[in-house]
Amino acid sequence: MLFSSDWSLRVKVGLFQFYGGAFRTMSFIISLLIGVPAASGEVTVPEPEAVLRTLRREHPRLMLHEEELQALKERHRTDADLQALIQEVLRRAERTLDDPPLEHRLVGPRLLSVSRECLRRVYALGLAWRWTGDERFARAAIANLLTVTAFPDWNPPHFLDTAEMAHAVGVGYDWLYPVLSEAEREQIRQGLIRLGLEPGLRAYRGEGPSHWWTRTYNNWNQVCNGGLIVGALAIAETDPQYAETIVPSALRSLPTALKEYDPDGAWPEGPGYWHYATRYTAYGIAALESALGTDFGLKSFEGLSQAGYFPLYTTGPTDLFLNYADSGERSSRRPMGCLFWLARAYDNPDFAWAEHAVLDRYSGTPEHVIWYVPRPSAPPTLALDKYFRSSVELALFRSSWDDPQALWVGAKAGYNRVSHSHLDLGNFELDALGERWARDIGADDYNLPGYWNSRRGGQRWSYFRLNSFSHNVPILNGEGQDPEGTSKFLKFQGGGERPHVIIDLTKAYLVGAERIHRGVALVADRRAALIQDEFQFAAPVAVTWGMTTDAEITPRGNVAELTQNGKRLIATILSPTGAEFSQASAEQEPPQRRNEGVSRLLVKLPAQAGTVRIAILLAPVWEGGAVTPESIPVQPLADW
Repeated sequence: MLFSSDWSLRVKVGLFQFYGGAFRTMSFIISLLIGVPAASGEVTVPEPEAVLRTLRREHPRLMLHEEELQALKERHRTDADLQALIQEVLRRAERTLDDPPLEHRLVGPRLLSVSRECLRRVYALGLAWRWTGDERFARAAIANLLTVTAFPDWNPPHFLDTAEMAHAVGVGYDWLYPVLSEAEREQIRQGLIRLGLEPGLRAYRGEGPSHWWTRTYNNWNQVCNGGLIVGALAIAETDPQYAETIVPSALRSLPTALKEYDPDGAWPEGPGYWHYATRYTAYGIAALESALGTDFGLKSFEGLSQAGYFPLYTTGPTDLFLNYADSGERSSRRPMGCLFWLARAYDNPDFAWAEHAVLDRYSGTPEHVIWYVPRPSAPPTLALDKYFRSSVELALFRSSWDDPQALWVGAKAGYNRVSHSHLDLGNFELDALGERWARDIGADDYNLPGYWNSRRGGQRWSYFRLNSFSHNVPILNGEGQDPEGTSKFLKFQGGGERPHVIIDLTKAYLVGAERIHRGVALVADRRAALIQDEFQFAAPVAVTWGMTTDAEITPRGNVAELTQNGKRLIATILSPTGAEFSQASAEQEPPQRRNEGVSRLLVKLPAQAGTVRIAILLAPVWEGGAVTPESIPVQPLADW
């Protein structure tokens, strides 16, 4: 399957559609009159006076209505999975009763740890109270709400903090409304307005220090819009002016981010941020549907309907993510309540089955109860290989879905200036035998000086974890990739005994090259991986091939033995003849993270012009032995 993608054109078309507000408003009016749904990817933006016409007046109106709660209680009698989730929620709530009061405390520029802790407490305590009627939980939740609404601010310069706190306070106010006194309602409502919703209105007007999130495509968009939607709808019957402005503003803003899921559900900022962004997409849409009875077309984006496949495929058999961008070092697959929401929203049992499989090993969250989906009767039938198209392109290959020892390889392409990106175009990661052999060691400390200066020459690229020297990509003349560099898949072939991808990296480097292509394949009936790089240089260029690993490396000429936790993998240089492996430490000095015990497997070629080919076979030593190098012929990528 051959293809090419012009993502800049996609973005331009997306912006054109995004600003077609007049057309969408008319479509919304027509759809209300004749019952015709809006077109795919079209969001209908109501006039302010129409926003609350369908408002559910009574509380609770957000996420989980009282009749839905009663239906869950009925199911709870016979559903062992739901029983386990409720037991965990009640355990969390009991532990939370003894937590100390929250404090207004900045860590660097952020109040996030406080806002997220408040959110955690409110969901656990609020749901525990609604489930049991035990007022200990209600009074503890109310105490947290009164504390944070007495704060001097919710740190609007870092608006994620403000939005997450608006979310926490909005849900708490709505769920606990029946047991709040009039004085408590007044303080919480006025605090929500003063500290959350008024700063939100200023941001939508383009005022304040961090209003840029209203126009961005990254996770800030969903988090800030979603948090404000929840807060505004919580108090909509008493203070309608906030929902009447915030809901239409959010509906204009959200498509910029939701288009990033198109067409396959991938997320440019990596799997960790996929969860953060998608969770808040779920919060925002769930709040709209539960309070107003409509999503205004937000669920119609094709990519969002497919988004649940992203964490499934980007999680290797080691339970570790394909760890690109600032997704988080060694981030492992943990429960994600938004997968239940996606399963419900798109009637997709694959997502529900996958999440239940995770819940069999880890504890669930209140969101798993709120969006609960029973375990499907049969597991999904998923292809072994997956291509995700996006501003970051991904290829995922595996030998099995059921074997924790399976071989799994992920590779990426795209643009080096995507939000949170590293200089890692063409990077690959590899799992086998229950170990991760080729790693991306992830983000560094966000508070390092210049961490967010990602322009050419920016300090961000001086940090080892972010530049090319820590990644499994070529180094040319001792230089990494261009921060403005781009790459694309030339070919993706899934299925069969030799699935593969070919990546064009020519525009990823400032060093002059007529052609830089990388091929990544599973070979020998998916028992080994082949990484093959081909260069065409007009002038001599020195090339270093590198791979980051936790394994102990024993190089012996063109062969290197990697050992890890009693397992072995044999790396062999198939081309060029005479090349040898070496190793280096990946450890760094503070204030960077140390990377203790992490090494680099290297192949260094002297400067040469013309055609250069590096082919590396990575062969796990299975119970029956490793794939032999002689069985893997080296063919030009053009013949793959």
